Amino acid sequence: MRDIYLREMRRRRRNAEGEIMRGIVRGMKRIVLPVCLALAAAACAAGPPEPGPLGVVEVGPGGFIEVRSVSNLGGESPGASYRAAALAIDDYGPIKGRAVALVGMHDLCEPGGGQASSQTIAADARVVGVIGTQCSVTAVEAIPAISEAGMVMISPTNTAPALTSDLQGNRGSRQLPGYYRTAHNDLITGRVVAEFAYRELGLRRMAAIHDGDPYTMGLATAFEEAFHGLGGEVVAVGVVSKDAADAAAAVAEVAAGDPDGIFFPLFLEAGAAVAQEIAATASLAGATLISADGVLEAEFLQLPESEGLYIASPNLDFSGNTNAATSESADQLLAAYEQAYGEPPATSYWAHAYDAATLLLTAIEQVAVEVGGTLVIDRAALRRALSDTAGFGGLTGALSCDAFGDCGSGGIQ
Repeated sequence: MRDIYLREMRRRRRNAEGEIMRGIVRGMKRIVLPVCLALAAAACAAGPPEPGPLGVVEVGPGGFIEVRSVSNLGGESPGASYRAAALAIDDYGPIKGRAVALVGMHDLCEPGGGQASSQTIAADARVVGVIGTQCSVTAVEAIPAISEAGMVMISPTNTAPALTSDLQGNRGSRQLPGYYRTAHNDLITGRVVAEFAYRELGLRRMAAIHDGDPYTMGLATAFEEAFHGLGGEVVAVGVVSKDAADAAAAVAEVAAGDPDGIFFPLFLEAGAAVAQEIAATASLAGATLISADGVLEAEFLQLPESEGLYIASPNLDFSGNTNAATSESADQLLAAYEQAYGEPPATSYWAHAYDAATLLLTAIEQVAVEVGGTLVIDRAALRRALSDTAGFGGLTGALSCDAFGDCGSGGIQ
């Protein structure tokens, strides 16, 4: 894979333009686009289509096509996914005379958040589709209700393998109909990190640390399996709590295995604590450290312990890519983002969110039909349209959805 590589994060690069960017969203937002009232005077001559098994959404004259964004709308660097999706809706414009309304909901990125938001959405029969969730742990909770309601959900950021498949044709333990993602499957990340550690760095004895979250545990497991397959040995796997209260114990556990490298795909709080504990452990002074995009934030990269750390993240080189639905390039989107919000995106997945929104809008337009002045969107047809996506030109690359909902191009850097 020509576009798959890892970068060593050095302090001298922390302030480079476009590396890590901050953003703040104050409260939940609702984007409602202007309604296009230029409807045809005559109703469709054909009769109403036979509803599919999942039912339909009906949008009357002057009504809105309702879409929900479930993402992280709180904290220090939230909102890039929501904001990029809002820009995509604005760029795409009305669908057959109906404006698209985007309502943001907070998933908390912790247990409980996905269940609360999904139950609210599933109870609203007006909702056509969902952009989200932000985190894999909330997707595990949200998918059942969204799927049961016949809706579709496209995540720009979920990467846990269990949500889709093992990439060998076997359904993931949490996969359900109606779920899609433009983010990569972490089986790809695990393999890339393992190959980098084994072949490029020459490491043979690795340890891993996760926090039990579907994302962190799934990625650590994917790495472990891939590293074993290359001939390496994973000498220890530590588990740390999300609040990192037991970081010292987790690091001591892996240190006992005398590894020459440690892979810890954690989020900011636990990742920072683990990095600091590793730095304070004399026996690990020579260990090579690798993490993932959960710590790819300015706050972490400002730590002295991040010096020399390798971080695996989504490929951010979108040069030459244009979104087929809006004709917007990555450079144009970044400029529009900064103009609209006064700052660049805070996370790596802004382009994935833009692509997710345009995939959904394109599929809605494909299946929506006008019947007697009412726009009818068949839910089963919408799922089929998304599942049939092949070679869609996205900012992140060519997008094609497989039978389990993986649509992303999969580039890791």
